[in-house]
Parts: sequence; structure tokens; C-alpha cells
Amino acid sequence: MTNIDAIVVGSGPNGLAAAVTLARAGLSVTVYERASTIGGGARTLELTLPGFRHDLGSAIHPMALASEFFRKFQLSDRIDLAVPEMSYGHPLDGGAAGFAWRDIDRAASDLGADGAAWKSLLGPLVRSVDAIAEISGSTIVRVPRHPLVLAALGTRLLEQGTAGWNARFSGPVAPALLTGVLAHSIQRLPSIAAAAAGLVLATHGHARGWPVPIGGSQSIINALAADLEAHGGTIVTDAHISSLDELPPARVVLLDTSARSLLELAGDRVPSGYARTLRGYRYGNAIAKVDFALSSAVPWAAKDLASTATLHLGGSREEVAENENALTRGRMPQSPYVLVAQPSAFDSTRAPEGKHVLWAYTHVPKGSTEDRTEAITAQIERFAPGFRDTILASATSSATQVEGWNPNYIGGDISAGSVKLTQLIRRPTLFNPWRTPIDGVYLCSASAAPGPGVHGMAGYRAALSALSHEFGIVAEPALGLES
Repeated sequence: MTNIDAIVVGSGPNGLAAAVTLARAGLSVTVYERASTIGGGARTLELTLPGFRHDLGSAIHPMALASEFFRKFQLSDRIDLAVPEMSYGHPLDGGAAGFAWRDIDRAASDLGADGAAWKSLLGPLVRSVDAIAEISGSTIVRVPRHPLVLAALGTRLLEQGTAGWNARFSGPVAPALLTGVLAHSIQRLPSIAAAAAGLVLATHGHARGWPVPIGGSQSIINALAADLEAHGGTIVTDAHISSLDELPPARVVLLDTSARSLLELAGDRVPSGYARTLRGYRYGNAIAKVDFALSSAVPWAAKDLASTATLHLGGSREEVAENENALTRGRMPQSPYVLVAQPSAFDSTRAPEGKHVLWAYTHVPKGSTEDRTEAITAQIERFAPGFRDTILASATSSATQVEGWNPNYIGGDISAGSVKLTQLIRRPTLFNPWRTPIDGVYLCSASAAPGPGVHGMAGYRAALSALSHEFGIVAEPALGLES
């Protein structure tokens, strides 16, 4: 006799999104989490000094206001989100900087001669942001509901993803500002995959902004867990699952794990063809991360950079591309691209009064064991002279240590699988990528479409597929507060 309708292995944002969706449909749901705390890469912990609360993985959440799942879940009504007027900034040498103000007209005005080019590139996408969110939040292989928007996006991908990416710009600031967003993908620059990730993120930056969750990323996790438990679901922590055979009987199992872990958990249940697909799933380059406890705010040379929670460091478009492309040749960048978040500028709960936390990572070859604290510190100091003097303590994670705190991040790959174009199309399979050929087993992690990011969409889509195929429930459950 089966007592549980559904089991979810892993309590990251996707795992909890899947669990919430299933519980909202009236199923009994149990979540198993190997760690003692829930959240996966979206946990918030004291990593440096008492009272300094750092986001372990994701810190800034462009998809918190854009994701179809989070909008239906009404996340913004469940937790407090601070939305900076500037979505991201990009300092250059000599005190210059690019500012991606949420107001696209203000951003264009700051960009001077390249302002019109910036607006013509991103403006049509911003006006169609809901369609962009729908296109990017599902599989690529589907009948497009918004063909004109898809065409507009496609032409821009071909521009910013190829050697002609500088054609529309005349100065250095606008292309550097855009390159900082494209580099989130940890892909060769320029490339279609990097352009896809970057243009979608930049669109959300001007449409709804890049919010900071008050209380840390953990507040998103806690809201999901609270809703799950309110609808009868349970969460079991300190539960390391090494085989599907260790789970109690259930009609369906959803795995918020890497594609590699799916293969290990299922063992000889995996049909040979699907096993070859999972073995062929590729993992990309990685991150090395440093969290800082600071005595004061970062002394940016470009003062307006204090107005954003997100900064991209690395210099000009050409310099960022050169150093990111070194990774594709297996080399450690000498002047690294550094992604920085300063959440305590917008959230007083993160640090003692007058103090700050700073979150920073850089890209490194997968499997690297190198401590990049000095490289990251030097790059911040380059654009914020005196930064070293504000450091009270730091905590570092090499790429291999990143995998240690989240096994989905193979070799330190926080995307849970390369986001090269071929693997965006097949993630990990072409059609219904969440449903595996193993009876009742689904993949609901970032290793499945639509890929990385704190958006819950892989979990949501996997849950909807399971509801339809395993339980005959085709109506999408209501997820909102009033439901």
C-alpha cells in the first residue's frame, strides 16, 4: 500500500516549487533533504562573523518578479523585496561607470551617444517582458505563442552573440555594461548562449528590476516551505538518499538533483538509451566565491554604484571577453570578471548596524581547488580604492568546495550543467525534459529546462507533467495566497 503520493529529493527552489505545486493539487508530499538546513544554493548563513548573514549561493533575484511560478505563487506578497532603482552597474577605470537604471530612459540618458542604441536594443524586449519571461521559462522546442517577440529576440541574439556585437555602439561604456550581464552565463563571449542569458536578464532589469530579498535568499525558501507545510507536506532534513530503493513507496518521485545524480540514484532502472543521454550531459566551468564582512560600505570610485545591489567588475568589453574566453581554453583568468552583490546596502538584517556584507564570485575552470580571495579582492580594490581597509573577515570557497555545499554543482558549475546552445535545446532531452523513461520518476532541477536561476520553473513544469501523466490532473492548481 502506497501512503505517499509524491516524494521530492532535494529542497532547493525547484524542489520546493515542485512540492508546493503537487501539494496544492491535493497530493500528500514528502521532501527529503541531505543537509541539516533546507534551500540548497538559496540558503543564508553566518559564514564570517556573528551577525553577518551571507547568501550561500544566489543573492540577487531577477526572476523573483518575473518567473511564472513566483508570480502565480505571489512571492512578492509573501516576502519583502527591495528593488533598487539601478539594477546593475559596471565600473571602468578612471572612475567612469555604466549604470543600468531600472528606468530605461534614465539609463539611455546616462549613456550619451549610445543611449538610443541601448533603447533600440532592449526597449522592444522590455515592452514585451511577459512574453520574454514565457519564452525563457519553458522549453525551446514548442510552438511559439509570441512569434513576433521571438523574432525580435532572435535578431538581437544574432547581433550580440556573434562577432558583430559592437556594431551598434560607438563608445566603451554601453558595450561594457551589457557584457557584464552576458558574462553571467560562463560561456564564450560573444556566443548565442551568452546573449540569450544576458539579454533576458537585462530585459528584466529594466522591466521589473533585480530585487534583493529582505532577510536573504533563505526568505524565499522559507516562504515555499511554509506553504508546503500549510498544505499537508512534510520536509525531512539530514536525509542523504543514495538510491531510489531507500525511499518509501510513492506513486511519483521528483529529483531536484543533477543529471549525474539521477543516473546514480536510479541505477539499473535507467534504460540504456536514456543512460547514454545522461552520461553525455556536460557540465561547464565553475565559480570560486568569497564572502566579506565589512566595517563600512564599499568606497566605489563611481559614487552612484552605491545605488545598486549588483555590480560586474572586469573593465572593458574586450577585457571581460578576453578573460572569460581564457576559461574555454582551461586557463585561469589573470584579471577576472567578478560578480559582486552588496545586499546590506538595501537590507539592514544582513549585518550589525553600520557594518556590511559583500558577496562576490569569479569564474574558474571546473574542478579548480584554487583560492581566489586575492584575485577578487584586487579587482574590487581596482574600482574601489580603500576596499581592503574595510575588510573585517572573509570566507572563501573554491570550485570544489562549492560542489561540497551543493552536489548539484558538479565541479563548481552553479548552472548544474553547461548552458551552451545545444544543451539549452536538449536539457537533458528534447521533449518533456522533466519526465524520464523510468516509471514515475521526474527530473525537476536546473539540469532540466529551462535551466539555471532561482525561478522554480523546472520544479513547476516537472510537477505539472507528473500531475498530468501519473494522476490524470490536467488543471493547474492555484498557487496564490487566496487559494
